[in-house]
Amino acid sequence: MARYTGPVCRLCRREGTKLFLKGDRCTSGKCALDRRSTAPGQHGAANKKMREYGIQMREKQKTRRYYGVLEKQFVNYYEEAARKEGMTGENLICLLERRFDNVVYRMGFASSHKEARQLVLHGHFTINGKKVNIPSLIIKAGDVIAVKESSRDSVKFKALAEAAASHNAPKWLEVKADAMTAKVLALPAREDVDFDFNEQLIVELYSK
Repeated sequence: MARYTGPVCRLCRREGTKLFLKGDRCTSGKCALDRRSTAPGQHGAANKKMREYGIQMREKQKTRRYYGVLEKQFVNYYEEAARKEGMTGENLICLLERRFDNVVYRMGFASSHKEARQLVLHGHFTINGKKVNIPSLIIKAGDVIAVKESSRDSVKFKALAEAAASHNAPKWLEVKADAMTAKVLALPAREDVDFDFNEQLIVELYSK
């Protein structure tokens, strides 16, 4: 399965914002963006004025990298969002929010999207009682996500449950950290996503 395997701190520096790709490290003094805010590369410190296309491209890359999806996947999500009723940009963000790995991250059972993806791939979670190891699976309203029974007694998941107990989950998720479960109360709306996206720029980019 294709995935980005390079240094993730370079991605935050390239986009000029924290993408929280390394979990707790991103909020500590070790964050690479805090220590060196310029873009990576020989000319990263140069003050370049971006044109309209460049601004749109950077917004698309920021969104794609935040959710940890590759270019082809992102295009497929955009095309699906465009087919749905409503505003394409909002549909796109809400569709990305419904990815299984993102839901695990929103539950508070992973410190980053990358960790959530790995836990899902290793089969530690179930949906409606059935083991699912596909990070890109799109969840539906009413789905119940839970840590697999055989994984609950591990030191790792006991620590994750403690962290999830103090995690501020979105209102569309009902998380029971002690039971290691979460129920999808409703599909996420655009206002439920607190990360700074400008999805209209992405729509303008793909509309060219």
